[in-house]
Amino acid sequence: MIICLDVGNTNIKFAVFDGDEFKVSFRIATEHKKTSDEYGGQLLSILRSSGINPAEIKGGIISSVVPPLDYTLERMCLNYLKFKPLMLAPGLKTGLNIKVDNAKEVGADRVVNNVAAVRKYGFPLIIIDFGTATTFNVINNKSEFIGGVIAPGIKGSLDSLVNGTAKLPRVEIERPSTVIGKNTVTNMQSGIVYGFSGLVEYLVKKIKGEMQCDGVKVIATGGFSEVIAAEIKCIDKVDKLLTLDGLKYLYDLNTEN
Repeated sequence: MIICLDVGNTNIKFAVFDGDEFKVSFRIATEHKKTSDEYGGQLLSILRSSGINPAEIKGGIISSVVPPLDYTLERMCLNYLKFKPLMLAPGLKTGLNIKVDNAKEVGADRVVNNVAAVRKYGFPLIIIDFGTATTFNVINNKSEFIGGVIAPGIKGSLDSLVNGTAKLPRVEIERPSTVIGKNTVTNMQSGIVYGFSGLVEYLVKKIKGEMQCDGVKVIATGGFSEVIAAEIKCIDKVDKLLTLDGLKYLYDLNTEN
């Protein structure tokens, strides 16, 4: 078995695979001040409660957009799972042809999503990740990553609204029955859900216009992908495990010998 870690600004997502079989996935909060021992103890507890014997995990890979945690999580794997994980960094084989101004600026999560989406869905593609930020990745009809868009994240936008005002409450991010809200909560939910739905629809339309090719599929992933996909028609597929499937593929690609 192997374990894949997708380290984001808000959560760390884990998945365990036994060969090609997906076994379990879970997430814990990203906390910069946690030690490798704290992360390790938490990981072992979750694995055992999920019916996974940690001793059977023989390898792993980490994709991270939080550099201060890279060493911590590498030490966690060494001390608690007894292996040194692969780190998604320059030098690791990805097979992705990146055609942007500076390939080193492209986040690890975007690389993994692109690799996984091309492998699973072909190309051309637009991959939208509803994470801490909302990212749009564009794959042309030559299977090249040619750039994209980075927009504010849904949860971050709501947090900014709540923290920047004295009277607005924290609300659940869910679709209200009407665009015109009848109270403060549904006013806020309408602004978040319908507002971001409009943002996604408009950007997808503009991106497709610039791509100038037929058959562009739109794949969505990330925590709020289902909420937005239920509201608009331009998203062809929601794949919540896209990043973790990509990490599994990259682990196999770099350890095949």
